[in-house]
Amino acid sequence: MEFFLAHITEDGRKQTVLQHLESTAQRCSTSARAFCAAEQGELAGLAHDLGKYSNGFQNRLLHDGRKVDHATAGAFECFKLGQPYAAFAVAGHHSGLPDGGSQTDPPDSSSFFGRMNRAFQGRLPEYAAWQSELTLPTPPLPNAIEPQMEGMFFTRMLFSCLVDADYSDTAEFMANSPHMAYPNISMDALMQRLQNYISGWFPPKGELNTQRCSILEQCIQKGERRAPGLYTLTVPTGGGKTVASLAFALSQAKAQGLSRIIYVIPYTSIIEQTAQKFREILGEDYVLEHHSGVLYDMDQEATPESSRLARATETWDMPVIVTTAVQFFESLFSCRPSQCRKLHNIAQSVIVFDEAQMLPLPYLRPCVWSITQLVKHYRVSAVLCTATQPALTPIFQEFAPELPVTELCPPEQFLWDVFRRVTFRQAGRMTYEELATQLQEQDQVLCIVNSRKSAQEIFLRLEGEGCFHLSTLMYPAHRRAKLEEIRRRLDKGLPCRVVSTSLIEAGVDVDFPAVYREEAGLDSILQAAGRCNREGKRPLERSIVTVFQGEGSTPPLFATAVGAGRDAMAHYEDITSPEAVHAYFTRLLDLKGAEAQDVQQILPLMQSELFPFRTVSERFHLIDSPTVTVYIPKDEGAGLVERLRSGEHSRNLYRQLGQYGVSIYEQHFNALDQAGDLERLEDGSVILSTPDLYSEYTGLSLKADSGKGLFI
Repeated sequence: MEFFLAHITEDGRKQTVLQHLESTAQRCSTSARAFCAAEQGELAGLAHDLGKYSNGFQNRLLHDGRKVDHATAGAFECFKLGQPYAAFAVAGHHSGLPDGGSQTDPPDSSSFFGRMNRAFQGRLPEYAAWQSELTLPTPPLPNAIEPQMEGMFFTRMLFSCLVDADYSDTAEFMANSPHMAYPNISMDALMQRLQNYISGWFPPKGELNTQRCSILEQCIQKGERRAPGLYTLTVPTGGGKTVASLAFALSQAKAQGLSRIIYVIPYTSIIEQTAQKFREILGEDYVLEHHSGVLYDMDQEATPESSRLARATETWDMPVIVTTAVQFFESLFSCRPSQCRKLHNIAQSVIVFDEAQMLPLPYLRPCVWSITQLVKHYRVSAVLCTATQPALTPIFQEFAPELPVTELCPPEQFLWDVFRRVTFRQAGRMTYEELATQLQEQDQVLCIVNSRKSAQEIFLRLEGEGCFHLSTLMYPAHRRAKLEEIRRRLDKGLPCRVVSTSLIEAGVDVDFPAVYREEAGLDSILQAAGRCNREGKRPLERSIVTVFQGEGSTPPLFATAVGAGRDAMAHYEDITSPEAVHAYFTRLLDLKGAEAQDVQQILPLMQSELFPFRTVSERFHLIDSPTVTVYIPKDEGAGLVERLRSGEHSRNLYRQLGQYGVSIYEQHFNALDQAGDLERLEDGSVILSTPDLYSEYTGLSLKADSGKGLFI
């Protein structure tokens, strides 16, 4: 055979294996240079498809023969060279990173050592022809990497470079055109756009704006002067932390030559607001919003713009990324090529963890460990940004004692009292009836409770116009419409009484003269307080946040946080002070203990076993509640459901349907299913078939639920 081929297009164009390997190696090396691993990237790129030099693969390509494992051959060659990181990356570049397993694994095992033993026994198709076309380099192993846990992280980053290079080269050859990149712009130019946006803020008018501008200037100055590292930004609610953190990120990226800015945010509601704010400041073309509610179609409805954005969600190859904590951390612990493809673009970035107090406690230690890895080895600056800073410094120091944690805006550098806008009072235990009576007496009031059941019980006791209920038993489009009506009534001074679960307390821009909050963690109470007198236009003594104990027992899910919150409120007169917040989080972490901060024992597993990529990926799921999404055929959702019933399965359709879906627990789902209230489609989708079970006021009926609805 004169040439060994890697790809053939429908119109007959051919790419040789050598062409594909050399192009992939060049791309992979360029990407890995961001973390000083260019030579490792070159090796992985050159080795990844050596198995395509076999007659078996050529028969598969030319004559539609049976499938051939072509990844193990390149992994074996890297392994023989003493290059374990490249070997794992090559082994997983199609099927995902495998578990290392044991050297005694049988050759039919799917583990890495099982596959190496298969190669040692000569059970791979003959592929030696590669030796006549190229030579594999033997680069030095990264000397700053501890072989076991840090080696896993490095391998995943190298794997990211490889799969992106492989996918990109293949896609561009098959399409006979390069991919459409985002419009190029420098960090200098983006910083100038921010400067233009904030120029009208100076000179500031009033004490509140003076303090906001002081915080902003501090962040810009620290960004210009500081090297990449680990930072906190603790700013009171109303201090302008979104723009201030962007200012730090842009000024540091400009000064240090960093490539992009990544915002990691807990809720999609905050993501949508933040992404829109950044687009307003920086321009539509430079901000990527990446979460489950935003998908860009690549099927028959695709446009050049949606294709560009679709690729950007796979690679994060844009200047500013706004994404979820779930997307960010699950990708960092994934073994799948599609999830890992973007990871190498995290290197040389500023990452802002907005609402950092909401890092998921059951996975807190693995999340913190991964942040330290990025800062230590991948030239990342990490900023924990919040109004209620969690006490994470001891955990960071445990994993990286050489990394100082620096506060960008120490409280002595601005007047904390200027941001004080509410007065707290504790009301003790209140029944649903007592609470409803107090809410009824006020024209505009917000009440936040811990369960969906409580929200419905209190709401149903309210009377008159302007009463609203919000919870995730309402589909997103329904909640958004209600929030728009709530904001309209607040602005016009009309009656507006809202009972909500905690979905409203973090980042939702509403301003009530009074707020009631059921006992919760201190961070939740302070977040709820941020919905009261938000603009500071009322006297703080008339802006009351009432903390109460709800009817019934404390849900187990919140018991520890409630206990730590009670302790902080009992010991600190000013529960908004940094000292009170620090004491609360310290107490919370002590009560939970280290084991509860890594419930799946991810870190011990990584220490005790050899590169358990697949097992870690299966265990690491930040949202681990057994819920099922039910689509509600209401309003525009009715038409979308009909398209689904007719057999349409485009990504764009599922994206739109997401605005009309309600996630419910398994027991609730089973009760509805057994009652015949659900319709199941062949693609696995579930539709509510009894429309009367969905209320315009309270959403999906809980009458079949067991009261497990503790989440927002």
